[in-house]
Amino acid sequence: MSETMSSRKSQPTSQRRRRRARPATVLRAAFLALLLAAGPGPLAAASAQAIDAKVDAALERFHKEVKGAAEFLQSAKGVLVFAGVIKAGIGVGGERGEGALRIGGKTVDYYSITSASIGLQLGAQKKDVILVFMESQALDKFRESEGWKAGVDGSVALIDIGVGKSIDTATVKSPIVGFVVGQKGLMYNLTLEGSKIHKLKKAK
Repeated sequence: MSETMSSRKSQPTSQRRRRRARPATVLRAAFLALLLAAGPGPLAAASAQAIDAKVDAALERFHKEVKGAAEFLQSAKGVLVFAGVIKAGIGVGGERGEGALRIGGKTVDYYSITSASIGLQLGAQKKDVILVFMESQALDKFRESEGWKAGVDGSVALIDIGVGKSIDTATVKSPIVGFVVGQKGLMYNLTLEGSKIHKLKKAK
């Protein structure tokens, strides 16, 4: 017994921490696998009309929070809006939401998004995720894919705008830019890397 306790004490602190962290890492991976397994499917959680209404509200919030948003979106080739992305677990970080892709102001397709973690900030249970396609090639590649993964099939540059500053096409050079709007406004220090987006079937 004393030898066992002595050997445990002699182990490096970093090694003991890695062993304690391992179950949490496995849990996150398993949870994300379950979310992604749901993948594409029928528009079950909300009807097309309900999603469009939420997207309208999300875009209205976006226009209020980001100066120059209306003019910026007019130059976009397409805008994908996920309204009210919800954290699907406590302490795990899995998130899921549904949204619509709009071209020329009209909805052309519906999509779902799943992610191990859309943001690092704690306490934000619901948020709007807006992806803006600035180039036709990037938009076409996205629409042709059966399952699109941020950071793999295309990079998303999250826009960091200071208070009082405006966004315009002259300051944005990336093919795809993203915004995350929480209950307290535009959110920073986030990542969309690894988020999986699937096309949904339209509700009749």
